[in-house]
Amino acid sequence: MAQKRTAPSAVEAIKQESKGLRGTLKAELAEPGAFTEAAHQLLKFHGAYEQFDRDTATARKKQGLEKEYSVMVRAKIPGGRVTAAQYLALDTLADTCGNGSLRVTTRQGIQYHGILKGDLKAAIAGINDSLLTTLGACGDVVRNVMSHPAPIADAKHRRLEEDARRISERFNWTSGAYHEIWLDGEPVDMGADGLAKEDAIYGKLYLPRKFKIGIALPEDNSVDILTHDLGIIPLFEGETLTGYNFALGGGLGQTHNREDTFPRLGTPLVFVGPDDLIRGVEAVVALQRDHGNRADRKRARLKYVLEDKGIPWVRKTLEEYFGGLLEDARPMPAFQVADHMGWHEQGDGRWYLGLPVSSGRIQDTEAVRLRTALRTVVKRFGVDMVLTPEQDVILSNVEPSDRTDIEDELRARGVRLAEDIVTLDRWTLACPALPTCGLALTEAERVRDPLVAAIHAEMERHGIGTEAVSLRITGCPNGCARPPTAEIGLVGRMPGKYAVFVGGSFEGTRLNEKLQDKVPEADVPVLLGRLFGLFTEQRQDGERFGDFCHRLGTQALADHLNAMAEAAE
Repeated sequence: MAQKRTAPSAVEAIKQESKGLRGTLKAELAEPGAFTEAAHQLLKFHGAYEQFDRDTATARKKQGLEKEYSVMVRAKIPGGRVTAAQYLALDTLADTCGNGSLRVTTRQGIQYHGILKGDLKAAIAGINDSLLTTLGACGDVVRNVMSHPAPIADAKHRRLEEDARRISERFNWTSGAYHEIWLDGEPVDMGADGLAKEDAIYGKLYLPRKFKIGIALPEDNSVDILTHDLGIIPLFEGETLTGYNFALGGGLGQTHNREDTFPRLGTPLVFVGPDDLIRGVEAVVALQRDHGNRADRKRARLKYVLEDKGIPWVRKTLEEYFGGLLEDARPMPAFQVADHMGWHEQGDGRWYLGLPVSSGRIQDTEAVRLRTALRTVVKRFGVDMVLTPEQDVILSNVEPSDRTDIEDELRARGVRLAEDIVTLDRWTLACPALPTCGLALTEAERVRDPLVAAIHAEMERHGIGTEAVSLRITGCPNGCARPPTAEIGLVGRMPGKYAVFVGGSFEGTRLNEKLQDKVPEADVPVLLGRLFGLFTEQRQDGERFGDFCHRLGTQALADHLNAMAEAAE
């Protein structure tokens, strides 16, 4: 049962009084110490989160010292497309403003961590100088628009890239605050009364919560299209676009111990014609703007509008915003997920190379100088880059004659290629979690590699080491690395312990279910190993691990685990 709240949340009041998202940000940039709470909330709209080092916070408190504050800045990059020149500019900023690393996000953007308050303006200005932006990378607006990662040179893929850019540009918020604060622009949208003009799309209060959009072909659901507030699936007859199916109400975040919050897959609801894409998206965004929950931010996403109002009401209201009748969503081919790692032909005589990046972290270590390798390859060969929804990178537009030299440059710096990693590693995601994320209950990125190694060892022990299994790890239940759709989802519950979910589909079309709660990190591989043993004994021909777990059900799996635990005592 939903917990009813009616008064607008504190964040709504901050937006109301912000003068077009300006607040006191400009003044506070010049002051020492942390941002105020109001400025902290407004900063998100500009593409940044203030954070503190949670590893040192307790010790510093005992010493009477302030927390070690820094800022995470996120570049919004539609479809993850980055030119060679843009990447080199982003790489430079990692040293001049950040902590020496870049991080590929699960939404095909780039994040910088460890930016000091005094360097924040330079970081955001530097991203803008590269012809990218941080505007709307966070906050209660349409976030980075995701699209297929494969740089295939055909009409289908090029249309999706262009659609992602068009949607992204259409839903940028329009207040002059961004240019005034970060780019030294002049005030342009203030009325004579000193109040900011309302945004034509978002109004004065913007959206009730973040709004995520993805666009993907059924044959490559790398973006997990059903996990977005609005998932857009283009349908083609040959090379001719017939229109778009809209799937509404996806979203993966939930709150532990609140049953009225839950993950949900989007409902394929309506179809719009080739020329009605933007008009259709505007209607969906307006529906969420006007009917999303502004009292309870934990229930403010579009998925709860669908759940609370019902599909018939949503469809009728959507048609009112659209200004006409909408066709039912059309039949679609079965979803698949393509493997973009390794070498692939682009279709224009050139190639692209999918390169695995653990947790999306581009950095140099003693063993692997990944950041240096990427910078060298991009500079020497002029290749462009695509950031993938799996936190990996694709080096695109590679001339055939350069393939061997590129591999040599990478291997000379210890970089692993696709053939050097185990299959499980290929399909594992992890959020940053500790020490930077304020919401993390336990580790994710810092335990990813040892967990993958331990779980893979169990898979090898049962003869399924080359099996493609999706594994996703998050430090909290907000779902940033999309664990609810994984075949195996590990969700932080408390320090060192995880809720273990199983039974999602590899193709992203089914949610998983909780199998056990508060499992110690060291016990996770053991638990999964017992399931892998059962899987090898009882799987049907060609059955994937997630489908197997779903077919048996969590009760049967739990009974099996209990029996094995008793036998081991």
